[in-house]
Amino acid sequence: MREESDTSDTSRRSRRRARIARALWIAWAVVVWNVVFDYIIVMAGRRVVAAAGRAAAIVPLNIDEFMRPALARGLWTATAAAAAILIVGLTSVQLARSR
Repeated sequence: MREESDTSDTSRRSRRRARIARALWIAWAVVVWNVVFDYIIVMAGRRVVAAAGRAAAIVPLNIDEFMRPALARGLWTATAAAAAILIVGLTSVQLARSR
């Protein structure tokens, strides 16, 4: 009876640890998505400011020419980075749990 109880406690602990590990990997992916997206948008904003300084006397600047492509690039790049982290992390948790 005692041996069966120890096994169920170990199994329960293992499931809890796996659940915590999955939550941490998901949180890490969300943070990375945010950082990558923010970085791309900030860099596009800096390019707008630099271009505005150069074009101030010549021609009016259309901010959409800079920010729309940056938005799409930011979404795709951030999503790819977060997806890679999720794939590696969740696969690692599953492999570790099956051992």
